[in-house]
Amino acid sequence: MDRDERVVRELVSEYGRTYAEEAGIRLKDTPQPLYRLLVLSLLLSARIRASVAVAAARALHEDHLDSPRRMAEADWQQRVDALGRGGYRRYDERTATQLGDGAELLAERWGGDLRRLHREADGDTGELKRLLQQEPGIGPAGADIFLREAQRVWPDVAPYLDGKALSGAGRLGLPKDPAKLTELAGDTEPAVLAAALVRAALDKQVAEDCLRRAA
Repeated sequence: MDRDERVVRELVSEYGRTYAEEAGIRLKDTPQPLYRLLVLSLLLSARIRASVAVAAARALHEDHLDSPRRMAEADWQQRVDALGRGGYRRYDERTATQLGDGAELLAERWGGDLRRLHREADGDTGELKRLLQQEPGIGPAGADIFLREAQRVWPDVAPYLDGKALSGAGRLGLPKDPAKLTELAGDTEPAVLAAALVRAALDKQVAEDCLRRAA
């Protein structure tokens, strides 16, 4: 096993947990978990700690704001309160509005079912990313987050290693090439590899720990 293989093995072993898993989302290709992932992606895309975004996603779920219908029917203050309880206070008011508007758009255009959006893209990942960005609050970063995680249940998207994941590879001294990285990862799911690489990109200590373990 060469140096790069050891680094990837240590990275995945220690940090190979998707953000959906961290937020308690059992990801399936069904409407509710996909919607919860969309909400999580919106929260994670803000300039805020990932742990806070995950806590806010859990708080929204605890308040049963976990479907487009329930999110749209909740009043703005309910959404603000749930976000605040998760510690998501800096952006809570704007995000509460985006969540309400986004739920309404998703219900109107895709019947509250992101699988319909997926089908509309017809296997074109670029188009899929464009459609996701029609949701209020979902920009390029949010769409990347969603697709990194959704590739677990939408295999036509895989391997999806975006710029953030590749920056993690660079920090670890690994090749910044998706094909080479997936080859190094062997049987590891691309979504798990992507999440681990992103954690290395976001936290220098993660990268240093993996390099030390692999030495």
